[in-house]
Amino acid sequence: MENIIEVKNLTKKYGEFTAVDSISFVVSKGIVFAFLGPNGAGKTTTIRMLTTLLDPTEGKISLAGYDSVKDEDGVRRSFGIVFQDPSLDEELTALENMELHGVLYSVPKKVRKKRIEELLNIVELWDRRNEPTKNFSGGMKRRLEIARGLLHHPKILFLDEPTLGLDPQTRNHIWSYIKNLNKREGITVFFTTHYMDEAERVADEVNVIDHGKIVAAGSPAELKKKTETNSLEEAFLALTGRDIREEAQSTQADMRMHRKMWRH
Repeated sequence: MENIIEVKNLTKKYGEFTAVDSISFVVSKGIVFAFLGPNGAGKTTTIRMLTTLLDPTEGKISLAGYDSVKDEDGVRRSFGIVFQDPSLDEELTALENMELHGVLYSVPKKVRKKRIEELLNIVELWDRRNEPTKNFSGGMKRRLEIARGLLHHPKILFLDEPTLGLDPQTRNHIWSYIKNLNKREGITVFFTTHYMDEAERVADEVNVIDHGKIVAAGSPAELKKKTETNSLEEAFLALTGRDIREEAQSTQADMRMHRKMWRH
């Protein structure tokens, strides 16, 4: 199967601290891929490098055939992203948020109009398109962000904790939309979550990172077999330990993240 993401010897250092330590992995085209790890394990730093928000200290990244260092614009056109923190303009309507994204990605007006209607119908928000998003529930905002991330026909959709803080019913619906889009559009989904039941239910493949290194890779069933456990959560704990992890301090990348993302 063709690989859409290829990572080789990827490293990120902050002075003497190594956040990501020479990791290598591939993601096959069209799958749902879970990238899991405790707080401070290196998963957020890895995603920032994959999405050009951070430059690697060492190593190579290829997304959809584009080198992340040599062709940042090509890489950015190849993916959509839903950040962990809300990123909608809540004073704008759903339609206006979609339109703004389409303009930023230079989607032609006719294509944009058709695509917006198609995606808002898929996530069941077309009837609310002219309503300010500040009136939306958390689940509705998440659905809109997912639709927006797909507007420019990306080959990869990055989801950083897409269901964080949502109730179980809404989480279930969000994943139904994502799985539907994965099958309908053939898009590769790369996600992080702390809800192990979600990862076990929807992921085709899982990589677990801890202390900056990949400590396990395989399907949920393979990881359970390897650790002789009955659930992915038990397997995750067996691989990473049961100690409580503190959230790593944010780097300066946090402050410049959106500016760098949309500067072109």
